[in-house]
Amino acid sequence: MQIELTEEQRLLRDTCREFAEKELRPNAKRWDREHRFPAEAVGKAFELGLGGVAVPSEWGGAGMDTVAYALAIEEISRGCASVGVTLSVNNSLFCDPVFKYGNDQQKERWLKPFARGEKIGCFGLTEPQAGSDAAEQRTTAVRKGDRYLVNGTKNWITNGPVANAIVMFTMTDLSKGTKGITAFVVDTDTPGFVRQKTDEKLGICASPSCTIFFDNLEVPAWQRLGAEGDGFKIAMSTLDGGRIGIAAQAIGIGRAAFEEARDYAKLRKTFDVPIAQHQAIQFMLADMATELEAARLLTLRAAAMKDQGLRHTRESAMAKLYASEAANRVADKALQIHGGMGYSKEMDVERHFRDARITEIYEGTSEIQRLVISNALLK
Repeated sequence: MQIELTEEQRLLRDTCREFAEKELRPNAKRWDREHRFPAEAVGKAFELGLGGVAVPSEWGGAGMDTVAYALAIEEISRGCASVGVTLSVNNSLFCDPVFKYGNDQQKERWLKPFARGEKIGCFGLTEPQAGSDAAEQRTTAVRKGDRYLVNGTKNWITNGPVANAIVMFTMTDLSKGTKGITAFVVDTDTPGFVRQKTDEKLGICASPSCTIFFDNLEVPAWQRLGAEGDGFKIAMSTLDGGRIGIAAQAIGIGRAAFEEARDYAKLRKTFDVPIAQHQAIQFMLADMATELEAARLLTLRAAAMKDQGLRHTRESAMAKLYASEAANRVADKALQIHGGMGYSKEMDVERHFRDARITEIYEGTSEIQRLVISNALLK
C-alpha cells in the first residue's frame, strides 16, 4: 500500500492537530469533569469540514477520503476523545450509511445538512439484549399501509441526547432472523421518540449517550434505508467503516498518554537523575511508541482498502482490535510512569486511562473482533 500521504491529507492532519492543541486540549479536562457536551467546540470542528470528511462535496461533505478521515479523528481524539467519538459517529455511523444506501431524496434531507455539520446524527443498533449479538434485535416495525409503527428500545446511543436524526434498526419480520432486520432514518423530534437522561460513564464523559424508547413511533415507508430485510447487511457494512474511526480514536488517546508520559519522564527525577534515564522507563516508552506506530499502519491500511472499494471487514477488525488494546496498554504504562501523580485528577493521564477503556467495547468488543478475524481466516 502507499503509505506516503498526499498534500491534502497532510494539510487536514495538520489543521486538526492545530485545532486540537488550541481548542480541545486546554478544555478537555473541564468538559470531562463537568460531564458537559462541548457544543461550541464540535461546531468549530464542523466548520473545518469534519462533519462528513469522506462525503462528496455535492452532498455537503469535504470530498476527501477515509485515510484523511482516520488522520483527522486521531488528531481530534488526541485533544479530546469525547469530541473524537462524536465526530466519528456522525461520519462513520450516520453519514456513511445514508450516503451508501440512501436515495437522492433521503440524501438531500439527511446527508447534506449532517455532512455540512449543520445537524448531528446517531446510530441505533444496540439494545439491552442485543449488544455483541447484534442479530438479537427486538425493536419492531409493523407495516401499516404507507407507514411503519415502531416500538422498542435502544441503549448506549452515542450522540443520542443531542442528535437531530438516527439511523435505526428494527425487526420487520421476527421469523426471519437477520433477514428480517430493516433500517430506517428518522428525525429525533418525531412523536414517539423518547430520550432518557444522559448516561453516566467511566470515560468519554463529554460524549453524551442515552437510552431511547420508541413508543408507537410512526415512520413513513419512504424513510426506509434499502429494502425490507437489508438492515443487517447495512449495519455490518457500516460497522466495518466505523471500526476504522474507533481505531483512529484509540490511537489518538494512546498518543496523548504516551506524549505526556514521555515529557513527564524528562522532568521527574529519582536518584538524582530524570526517570527517562532509567532503562525500565526507556523500555516502556519504546514499547508504547512501537505499538502506536503499528496500530496506525493497520488503521491506514484498512482505510486505504475502503477508499479502493475493497472488502475490508477483516482489516478493519484487526485495526480496531489492535489499536484499542494497544491504547489501553499505552495508557496503563503512561499512568505507571507518572506514579502516584498518575492516579490524581490533576493530571490528564488518568482521563486518558479512563477514555481508552471504552475503545475495546463499543462498535464491537475485542472478542467480537477476534470472531470476525478468525471467521475470515477460516473461510
